[in-house]
Amino acid sequence: MKSLLKTKPFTKLIPLSSSFCAITLFMFISILFFTTSKIVRLNISSSSTQAAESDPTDVNHLVFGIASTRNSWPKRKEYVKLWWNKKIKGCVFVDNLPAQENDTDDYVPPLCVSEDTSKFHYTYKRGLRSAIRVARVVKEIVELKNHSNVRWYVFGDDDTIFLPENLAKTLSKYDHRLWYYVGAYSENYEGSYAFGFGMAFGGGGFAISASLANVLSRVFDSCIERYSHLYGSDARVFSCIAELGVGLTYEPGFHQVDLSGNIFGLLAAHPLSLMLSLHHLDLVEPIFPQMTVSKSVQHLFEAANIDSHRILQQTVCYDKHFSRTISLSWGYAVEIFQNNELLPDILRVQETFKPWKKKLPFAGIYTFSTTKTHPDPCERPAIFYLNNVSSDKDGIISNYTKSFRDCSNDKISLKNLEVVKVVTNKLELDTKQLESPRRQCCDVLQSNSDQVMEIAIRKCKYEELIYMH
Repeated sequence: MKSLLKTKPFTKLIPLSSSFCAITLFMFISILFFTTSKIVRLNISSSSTQAAESDPTDVNHLVFGIASTRNSWPKRKEYVKLWWNKKIKGCVFVDNLPAQENDTDDYVPPLCVSEDTSKFHYTYKRGLRSAIRVARVVKEIVELKNHSNVRWYVFGDDDTIFLPENLAKTLSKYDHRLWYYVGAYSENYEGSYAFGFGMAFGGGGFAISASLANVLSRVFDSCIERYSHLYGSDARVFSCIAELGVGLTYEPGFHQVDLSGNIFGLLAAHPLSLMLSLHHLDLVEPIFPQMTVSKSVQHLFEAANIDSHRILQQTVCYDKHFSRTISLSWGYAVEIFQNNELLPDILRVQETFKPWKKKLPFAGIYTFSTTKTHPDPCERPAIFYLNNVSSDKDGIISNYTKSFRDCSNDKISLKNLEVVKVVTNKLELDTKQLESPRRQCCDVLQSNSDQVMEIAIRKCKYEELIYMH
């Protein structure tokens, strides 16, 4: 057998030209580069999307749907101007355009005319069928398709006062890619009992995550027909969301304000959560004495615009020298009790207000802890209302002046006191602090005048207790 090494090749190899080799190599490198660059681009795009999704929620991620009418908007837009700015997205839904609507500044949202709802049945005998139009705002705002990067849709009435920065911060606790329905029920037990503690009251405002809102908008009309017997718009929204299997996520910073009279007690003992909204302010007394409703809300916003996280946050401290208790609702009022009071008693809401409707079975019963105001004015705390607030590099200073008090039995130290000066730094809470809030502490500082009390608010120490000495 012949050696394989000596076997002649079956065919003769033909040498390739140098140009052919160069072209082949170039094609191989091009394909490799294209494939690799495509993978890199996909990875970069994926990373960018993930980074965008993980960015903190801010006002740019919110879209507001506000319910109004042709007749109410010319007056109510003054409320909306208090909190709206050019960064905010959304629309005010009206039944028809108001006459001579020529607002072009950044503080007025655009108007949208609601769609015709005459085909839907409304059978509640003592209600208004406009509730159907208002309910469909949750559908029509989503279908506008002119807003990008939406995480949350927020809904309210034209007399709902929102704090958009606080809303965005609060909603950042929740993953907008999941289905969330966030709001609060009424302060009035009667209203919550009648409509359910699982329903977010529309006047106080509520928020729906974009992922839920997109689905809700597609099924909403099919749901409305089943609830023709309901009274309001918020009941229809709640019912349809319930049919999707989603329950209410309660946030106490939304305030329906189903109360009458003086709501001082409600504002002076705000819960440990950011203030998100106020409603019905033109149906209660002005929140600051000797001011109109509009001026009083503007005055509150002077403080809220400087430190929105701290507005209405209640801080309590004790004046050891005079055995006094001080309760401070920042940006609103300071109360000084002439004696030492236990902290849990101070945290209860004083019933300075009256029930929404006095003749109902549960009138005078509320959905939070309350305490009666003392019949003797001399036994009530002295109240100091916000006068002014300023901010510089050293911190924030707010001054509160004494309100008239018909009492001749004040202690000398309290009788002479005219101004409370409060010093603090801007409160900037992160998501973890919102998930596990803690009240801040305060100290009564030494003063050279018996007419001025100085208070410093600060973060409580690790094991510090807020108690009377």
